[in-house]
Amino acid sequence: MSATAGQAADGVRSLADRFGLEPNMVVMEMGYDDDVDQDLREALTERVGDLVDEDTDEVVDAVLLWYRDGDGDLFELLTDALGPLADNGVVWLLTPKAGREGHVEPSEISESAPTAGLQQTSTVNAGKDWTAHRLVSPRGAKKK
Repeated sequence: MSATAGQAADGVRSLADRFGLEPNMVVMEMGYDDDVDQDLREALTERVGDLVDEDTDEVVDAVLLWYRDGDGDLFELLTDALGPLADNGVVWLLTPKAGREGHVEPSEISESAPTAGLQQTSTVNAGKDWTAHRLVSPRGAKKK
């Protein structure tokens, strides 16, 4: 393997670190399509194992929600993501970067997340075409 390829692989691993996922966590994926970042998915599944789909009956530690403009109502999707989420779980909302097909305006996220009972805590570069927004329940908030 060349030094450049090794550095790229290390970059993907450090991205998995930034998602804060640990081995054996249960992670649900929503909104999967053929445009998702396969390198990111591979890095995350290497860390946690197989991702579960939205039909799971398990309580999940995290949700990866791939969302593009036109994918439906963001508030409703965030509400659906909260259903199986553990009390201290996190929703990673993945959206196309500015200038990419399906880009989501930041104002849509800043309006939909609080309405769904979530607050944005950080944003990370999730690959060439995607940005990840970390959404959590505010401290002290109780699930309904």
